[in-house]
Amino acid sequence: MSRPTSTNPETLALHGGSHRAETTTGAVAVPIYQTTSYQFQDTAHAARLFGLQEMGNIYTRIMNPTCDALETRLAAMEGGAAALALGSGQAASAFSVMNLCEAGDNVVSSTDLYGGTWNLFANTLKQFGVETRFVDPADPENFRRATDARTRCYYAETLPNPKLQVFPIGEVATIGRELGVPLIMDNTAAPVMCRPFDHGAAVVMYSTTKWIGGHGTAIGGAVIDGGNFDWAKWGDRFPTLNKPDPSYHGAVWTEATKPMGPVAYIVRMRTCLLRDMGAPLAPFNAFLAIQGLETLPLRMERHNANATRVAGWLAGREGVTKVIHPSLMQGEAKRRADAYLKGGYGSLMGFELAGGAEAGARFIDALKLFYHVANIGDARSLAIHPATTTHSQLSLEDQALSGVTPGYVRLSIGIEHIDDILADLEQALAAASSPARAKAAE
Repeated sequence: MSRPTSTNPETLALHGGSHRAETTTGAVAVPIYQTTSYQFQDTAHAARLFGLQEMGNIYTRIMNPTCDALETRLAAMEGGAAALALGSGQAASAFSVMNLCEAGDNVVSSTDLYGGTWNLFANTLKQFGVETRFVDPADPENFRRATDARTRCYYAETLPNPKLQVFPIGEVATIGRELGVPLIMDNTAAPVMCRPFDHGAAVVMYSTTKWIGGHGTAIGGAVIDGGNFDWAKWGDRFPTLNKPDPSYHGAVWTEATKPMGPVAYIVRMRTCLLRDMGAPLAPFNAFLAIQGLETLPLRMERHNANATRVAGWLAGREGVTKVIHPSLMQGEAKRRADAYLKGGYGSLMGFELAGGAEAGARFIDALKLFYHVANIGDARSLAIHPATTTHSQLSLEDQALSGVTPGYVRLSIGIEHIDDILADLEQALAAASSPARAKAAE
């Protein structure tokens, strides 16, 4: 039986990638290959695998059939050449940059980042001699101005929180391709809605923990190689891919991977970084991510519809001074949202309460349906007060620069019935406006 052919995400989420059915039993669901290692056919077979003459399973730290099913399906959905599953989104962020950088190199990054990524770039990578130059994405030309001969990549998030202003993917990717600098996009908050490769990005990464997994059950990450960047053309800028690698028999990755297709970037990440530094995705977590992926397009429809309703509803409520959601933005921010997001504006939003930090705390404590957790992208509705949690280590000045005020609340809108979501927000807002109501609700 032939495989279905489609470019639609709803179909690819179920049928894309390498797995159609398990060959021995015919099982349709992807099996969990809970094994550390694999039997070689003979010594010649083992030598071919280790010598990159043939791709196959050697050890689960490097490759696993369950992870492969997830990787190939993600690559198909994104329109990429190949992917690598990793143990967390944080590992995906780190590996995507480290795969290109050596001591003395630099990364030009958007200022609008997840706090964990900011710390990784500003502090941890700095310890290894890699500089990060943070620039405001409001003007794409800032990326050009910060670029020099040691710039190895640009990095940004499609839909960063708390600002939720969509990144100018095409504009910055065009600048990068003129200068020989690839754009790496963290698309965690905009799966299905945005395909960064369609706009010129070279690499896409995800925290699969969030919307892809969708159920708050498994930590994971992934990096997808677009196969659309000519690493060899800009040879001197990418020594990790174009010079002999002493850690792998002197392989020059842009040459060694030619028989496999345009996958030098992702193969080098698998055979060097993943081999040496670990952070593999567990087979069971890969299985859970696949279960989430299969319903992702359908869930995103409900996430987006609910969030747009909530944003409009909050905008008219007494005591709410500001609502942050792409659907309500104007000017250039709205133009970018409409240009890069299809089918909705995402399920993340923020709003500010006139009563400041105390009102924010009362609001959170009064919620009944929403979960108070430090996560996003779950099927359930989630809420948090960043000033007293995720951003509490920052000064008030730095909180303001990141978009967090004392009365700011972040919501991740789930797929529950919209009437129930609004009812919970209604009673929590009432408690936020009145200490007496909040006390009575306890």
